[in-house]
Amino acid sequence: MISALTLTPSSPASYFPDQTLCRDWPWAVATTAPLTIFCDFDGPLMDVCQRYYKTYQLALMETQTYFQTQGQALPLTALNLAEFWGMKQAKRPDRDIATQSGLVGEHIDFFLDQVQVCVNQPLFLGEDRLQPGVRSALQQLVNLGARLAVITLRCQTQVVQILQQHQLSHFFSLICGTQDALAAYENYAVCKQALLQEAIQAMGLHQDQALWMIGDTEADVLAAQAMQIKTIALTCGMRDYPFLQRLQPTSIQTDLTAATQFLTKMAVAL
Repeated sequence: MISALTLTPSSPASYFPDQTLCRDWPWAVATTAPLTIFCDFDGPLMDVCQRYYKTYQLALMETQTYFQTQGQALPLTALNLAEFWGMKQAKRPDRDIATQSGLVGEHIDFFLDQVQVCVNQPLFLGEDRLQPGVRSALQQLVNLGARLAVITLRCQTQVVQILQQHQLSHFFSLICGTQDALAAYENYAVCKQALLQEAIQAMGLHQDQALWMIGDTEADVLAAQAMQIKTIALTCGMRDYPFLQRLQPTSIQTDLTAATQFLTKMAVAL
């Protein structure tokens, strides 16, 4: 389920239900901004590795505890953070992570269910941290004349709250997210593409304008490529360089600061 929150100088922040058409929004007019940047939330803006790792640890512990009550002792070997995150960045399935941790058969299925239950618990959401240099990078992009939008599969209300807590919401013209707590974990490219289409309509843009997508996963890159939008893939998030390289984005950068430097050089060259 997709929803959008538009922030403009001429209107208060407004929430629009799914039935509202972008073309009916009174401020959905064509922009003259020379550059529009769509940016994913988890990865480019927020470091989520601790949340995912703690989710893994709790799911593993819950699995072990449950089967102990059933008379089954599970000799598990928990991965450390580097091992776990390396597998996530290489897009190894959670089933592989479970196997590497010593789980088999029905134990794996139970573990996977626990991951789904735990990943968006408020306790763990507090483990997310702002990526280094994000505030400065966003300011530089605005100074460059860019119009910014968050395009995320995360629950929109969570994203708005977090951006406001970090005093970052004023950088963005649009915050476009979902109402599905598990959409970000599933990371479907087709859902991200729908969000991009929604955002382009809401901002009065055309696909022949200077549009860029900054993201860290295949959902970001594939969705943007399907719409002929240039892509910058970041290695600071959920996928590593070898995986991202196979997707053939326009550019691969380490983080938002590096992406900003790249875009600045591109703008100067024009």
